[in-house]
Amino acid sequence: MASSDPSKRPRPGQWPPAPDSTTMPPSSWAKRTGFRPKFSGETNASDSGQITSLPPVQPKPKQPDPNLDLEAGRPKPSPTKPPVPTSNGEPVVVKPPADKEKEQTPPVRKRRDSDGSRSLGANGQPAAAGEASRRALRDEEVAAPIDVLPQAVVDDDGFVSRHSHMKYELRDTPGLVPIGLYGFQHYLSMLGSLILIPLVIVPAMGGTYEDTANVVSTVLFVSGLTTLLHTSFGSRLPLIQGPSFVYLAPALAIINSSEFLGLNGNTFKHIMKELQGAIIIGSAFQAFLGYSGLMALLLRLINPVVVAPTVAAVGLSFYSYGFPRVGACLEIGVVQILLVVMFSLYLRKISILGHRVFLIYAVPLGLAITWAAAFLLTEAGAYSYKGCDVNVPASNIISNHCRKHVSRMKQCRVDTSHALRSSPWFRFPYPLQWGTPVFHWKMALVMCVVSIISSVDSVGSYHASSLLAASRPPTPGVLSRGIGLEGVSSILAGLWGTGTGSTTLTENVHTIAVTKMGSRRAVELGACVLIVLSLIGKVGGFIASIPQVIVAALLCFMWAMLTALGLSNLRYSEAGSSRNVIIVGLSLFFSLSIPAYFQQYGISPNTNLSVPSYFQPYTAASHGPIHTKFSGLNYVLNTLLSLHMVIAFLVAIILDNTVPGSRQERGVYVWSEPETARREPAVSKDYELPLRVSKVFRWVKWVGL
Repeated sequence: MASSDPSKRPRPGQWPPAPDSTTMPPSSWAKRTGFRPKFSGETNASDSGQITSLPPVQPKPKQPDPNLDLEAGRPKPSPTKPPVPTSNGEPVVVKPPADKEKEQTPPVRKRRDSDGSRSLGANGQPAAAGEASRRALRDEEVAAPIDVLPQAVVDDDGFVSRHSHMKYELRDTPGLVPIGLYGFQHYLSMLGSLILIPLVIVPAMGGTYEDTANVVSTVLFVSGLTTLLHTSFGSRLPLIQGPSFVYLAPALAIINSSEFLGLNGNTFKHIMKELQGAIIIGSAFQAFLGYSGLMALLLRLINPVVVAPTVAAVGLSFYSYGFPRVGACLEIGVVQILLVVMFSLYLRKISILGHRVFLIYAVPLGLAITWAAAFLLTEAGAYSYKGCDVNVPASNIISNHCRKHVSRMKQCRVDTSHALRSSPWFRFPYPLQWGTPVFHWKMALVMCVVSIISSVDSVGSYHASSLLAASRPPTPGVLSRGIGLEGVSSILAGLWGTGTGSTTLTENVHTIAVTKMGSRRAVELGACVLIVLSLIGKVGGFIASIPQVIVAALLCFMWAMLTALGLSNLRYSEAGSSRNVIIVGLSLFFSLSIPAYFQQYGISPNTNLSVPSYFQPYTAASHGPIHTKFSGLNYVLNTLLSLHMVIAFLVAIILDNTVPGSRQERGVYVWSEPETARREPAVSKDYELPLRVSKVFRWVKWVGL
């Protein structure tokens, strides 16, 4: 109950009340209980419900204008307590406490969240009615999280309130040297995502080490080029474009199609031209989806509960490839995995010159150490067997002793590749270098569906990265523009022949949060360096020389990271809600079970497989359960329904948009309003097109501000 001393009562219009010198500083119910609303990743604590203790907070000084309209954009932060935005970038309005005595109670430990608990959702919306009146009264007294969670505290991955922890934001240009260093760091931390896909698909197509080196150089060139296009004319967020794992599974399904199994001669170029044709058609569909404004309509159906299982299923879908390939040389593959895990987890907090080196460079450091160890074992003769030559084709080996060890020699030795020696010093990747693309409607239709999955993945990346680096989330028009340009980028990837589409890499969000680099200029400078490196043929040859077992071990970590990044989108929703838990659980389970039915249908233990066992899941098109009189339709349906990400997307989008749930519970993405973006200079500078291009296309309302 409030103090009865008239001298201590606040005068009308006085706020805040004068603190009682004989008691503790006032604190609201939120401070006493440790209540923290589940906002979209801007708070510096996780939503896992762990018990935390919060320090007492001093009374908040009087604000000159508490009713300031913040809808227009980012307010000027206070020097003592900058506002913490919600998922939309809008600060929470602080309500004055109703009872002075309640404010004097010291803070207590945070309560665990439950499915039925009432809290503010990811979009700052009040929970549904029907709670007890006592809880409703308490919730009205909830203060802004700025009083509870100081911005100085960050979590391990840097997911705190948007701008407090970033070294450089979207439009910052600190100078050539810092930009160069941070750009190099940004790309090096994403090395695995950029170079590993060609090391998988080129050998699967029957390509040589020289072909692998050429494709790697092409991937680096296209990645640099499309990144420059995206940061200039796409979403303008600091997102690296590259070969996405979303395209890997359908590419392997096309590569292992039955019509390619009996090819003679240069199978690599033949299959690559088929892939190019499918990618070009699918990417043209994605470009139409973005630039026509249809993506803005589809955006209403895409929420965190849809994005999370879809992206997670992309990583989980390669379980049959990962460790079975590592098992070919366990002493090297397992060491590689353990090193990356140790660097990224156990040593992640070690900082050298202000940089968490082991966390940022976990993949390249693990690769370098393991590769060096494999080289020493090779030179020491650990994988040398008397009378056996690794360069002799397996079909020409007569000795049973050599046949027994030839596979181990090829997987463990580091001198089996001649890519570095045979690569030229200079090579310019050019369009149609593998020949004229071949177009088949059934493969193109598969890629059209995959382009939708890629767009869903990019929606989550746009939202999360904008909360870290930009002033506000983009408008639906800017998002559509970004998706449209990703389609154009993938068309370029198809013309150059990278084997996959070029899209926003999911790992961008983790990299931005860890490196604390959100500058667009750093990404652009790194893209220019990437283009220069692609012209040096020895760089591609060096990357193509990485042993396959090390590639598989790195991919195990990358796919696990991709799965985790996908599931992290649930932090924007009520992750503890039974509705969301069931939807995500069903999506993930059926994304594994239904494709397994299609992949195993018609295969008996005695079946003589024409492909390695780790590629067997991608042959469902030839033996799937769907049999109609239209062979092309059989191919499309059997292939699509054998892809894990397609099933996860279909189950999640249907359930999330048909099962009742509040916007807070679903964590619906809320994007900036076009009128607000045009009115606020900071938002306009973040997303408007350069060189006054936006004025020329101002009439295209659905792809701009």
